[in-house]
Amino acid sequence: MNTVTTGVAVSPVNMEDRKTIGIRAGDTVKVHQRIQDKGKTRIQIFEGIVLARKHGNEPGATFTVRKMASGVGVEKIFPLYSPNIDKIEIVKRSKVRRAKLYFIRDKVAREIKRQMRRMNLVSMATESAVEAEQRAAEAAKKAEEEAVAAEAKAAEDAAKKAEEETAAAVAEEAETAEEVVEEAPAEETTEEKKEEAEEEKKA
Repeated sequence: MNTVTTGVAVSPVNMEDRKTIGIRAGDTVKVHQRIQDKGKTRIQIFEGIVLARKHGNEPGATFTVRKMASGVGVEKIFPLYSPNIDKIEIVKRSKVRRAKLYFIRDKVAREIKRQMRRMNLVSMATESAVEAEQRAAEAAKKAEEEAVAAEAKAAEDAAKKAEEETAAAVAEEAETAEEVVEEAPAEETTEEKKEEAEEEKKA
């Protein structure tokens, strides 16, 4: 059953312009899309290659656009007569021999796999300001701890040395006192002998 759509406004956009632009597979297009963001409308441009065009010029016509974003393939399906599309630009037109270019997905996957085979695992990175500050703080803290530990060790060594010196002095004093005690009785005996000798002389 065929439905007559003559004179019926399918979309508020200029449908004739969209028909005559003639988008087809292999074209590189820029789609200016209106996006509602927090009550405001902004234009976002989606640029990529057209993989497929479906449903001709019917009211439900669509086209699929693919682009690479940060090494990841992104595809969007746009209705041809969508009022959210502000403008469509054809940047480049390539001659292709297929109506649908879905093989590009597999081709890109194969190319990525081929590149991955040639890759080497490395671990390199720049240092952020926050990491640099943390590293400097850790180094300062470590230096402070080392200084405190060195001071404590020096104080401990000094106390130990003082104790050793005190013990040595006490030991020396004890030895001197013992010598004095030993010498005193010897002197008394000599004096007693002298007295005895004198008494013998007198007698």
